[in-house]
Amino acid sequence: MYTIRKATTDDCQLIRDLAERTFIPTYQYMHTPEQSEYMMSWMYSIESLTAQMNGKHTFFILYKGETPCGYFSVEEEGEHLFHLQKIYVLPEYQGTGAGKFLFEKAIRFIKEIHPEPCTMELNVNRNNKAVHFYKKMGMKVAREGDFHIGNGFYMNDYIMSLDL
Repeated sequence: MYTIRKATTDDCQLIRDLAERTFIPTYQYMHTPEQSEYMMSWMYSIESLTAQMNGKHTFFILYKGETPCGYFSVEEEGEHLFHLQKIYVLPEYQGTGAGKFLFEKAIRFIKEIHPEPCTMELNVNRNNKAVHFYKKMGMKVAREGDFHIGNGFYMNDYIMSLDL
């Protein structure tokens, strides 16, 4: 049975630890080790996570029993637009329904804080096998983009959307 709880800034180290175990394996065939290291520093340093939480990002941590095994974050980007910024499950829990559980919780969270019709978007690397998962969950490719993130690195993404 999976459970979820809202994260606080006290959880930044836990989220960073989970990211090291999920982010790196997820992108090992899409990014160079240098890009993955840069992105970990950019998005998952304690300072960056704290700033995200103190901004418009809301993080949740997934548990299987007492074991943390995934996380997601949602950012309010506009009056009727939310962005699923991060959704990751430890490799050993992938294929167990954990990702679907997180995805559905993200939708529920958005609907709780914004009961009016709105859109949820997410960026996903065009070569990420998770594209199929998001399509199965009802998302559609809205557009694509190549986003410079610094140090000469780019994110080559689909921007997928789901009307809520």
